[in-house]
Amino acid sequence: MSSETDLIKLYSQRILALAADIPHLDRLDSPDATAKKRAPLCGSTVTVDLCLQDGRISSFGQDVKACALGQASASVVGANIVGRSQAEVEQARNQLKAMLTAEGPTPEAPFQDLEVLMPAREFKNRHASILLCLEACLEAMDELRQESCA
Repeated sequence: MSSETDLIKLYSQRILALAADIPHLDRLDSPDATAKKRAPLCGSTVTVDLCLQDGRISSFGQDVKACALGQASASVVGANIVGRSQAEVEQARNQLKAMLTAEGPTPEAPFQDLEVLMPAREFKNRHASILLCLEACLEAMDELRQESCA
């Protein structure tokens, strides 16, 4: 495959549409936790704010400064993250990582729309950007868990 054809396939209309319509782009005024993650290769960053209630995300906000792939991932995550437990977020992250790096299947519902990023398997330098939002959510949730154990 030519690299130009690969890039055209990678930046599909669906990815670009998701990147243009990211939910929860407003930061929270009083989050329980905040985490910022950066992809070292490309410089993409995602900052998430979240509130938890009964171990589940009850409010979510994000600031996304990423390539279209990172934005598309943040769009799918943002549309589905409220109501999720840490175990569900971790499962989604692990499944997305396996889909990208180990030819694993598409992440399970409610994150199945991350399948749109499957063409990025070929572009290892983009994987970190795609994982940013879920990684930031897990870091924020870990911070809260550590605070409650202290």
